[in-house]
Amino acid sequence: MTIKKNAAAPLKAATKKISAAAKPAAKVPAKSGLKSAAAQAAKKPRKESKIKVVRDSFTMPQNEYAKIAEIKAICLKAKIHVKKSEVLRAGLKALSELNATQLKRALSDLEKIKTGRPLKH
Repeated sequence: MTIKKNAAAPLKAATKKISAAAKPAAKVPAKSGLKSAAAQAAKKPRKESKIKVVRDSFTMPQNEYAKIAEIKAICLKAKIHVKKSEVLRAGLKALSELNATQLKRALSDLEKIKTGRPLKH
């Protein structure tokens, strides 16, 4: 009994080599028009990081909330357009400039209120 060699096996291997060689090589972009990353970074001014904005909710008596509208009206008469958040932020800035005893006096004059959402009727 004689064993026949598979004549098709060398042929398949040869076709795989030819088909692999026939594929075009991937295009490499030309570097002639590109500047180095270090050169580009040196020319661009650094962007300052933005301060994150925080949304919050709070509770306050109606008469104190109305004071925000009064302050806004005073600003409009002085031809200054302000938002509620700007009025509150200005108030925080003014409070931060007080010393400890002045701050304690200002906070002790406030009416203590129950926090949370009001009940629906």
